[in-house]
Amino acid sequence: MPHLTAHLAEDRLTGNEPALIAALTDAVVGVYGEWARDLVSVRLAGVPAGRFARGGKAVDTNVSVVLGVRAGVFDRPDAARIAARLGAALTDAIARVVGDDLRAGTMVELVASPQERTFVGGALAV
Repeated sequence: MPHLTAHLAEDRLTGNEPALIAALTDAVVGVYGEWARDLVSVRLAGVPAGRFARGGKAVDTNVSVVLGVRAGVFDRPDAARIAARLGAALTDAIARVVGDDLRAGTMVELVASPQERTFVGGALAV
């Protein structure tokens, strides 16, 4: 069950929400396959001006994407390729929708959750 949260400058996010949700969902589906579409959960969080920083200075060109994935994906022989594809596809989605000037400041973090620690609706997800 891929679920992601993207934090980016509020003024860059406003008005782009539907397109960004679609692009991020399509990016995950492009790696996992169409079967995953209904399982992709997207949360967008706007960060007020002055609250993203790099090198000790406020910037509006940073994006943080955290994608929660099942830990088993990293046990596959093609794990490195899948991880690279997810990182590139999510970065491309952000840049395409919100602006290519965000590409260099986009960080994608893949966070692994063991199957026995993933719950939906209060029940263990299978």
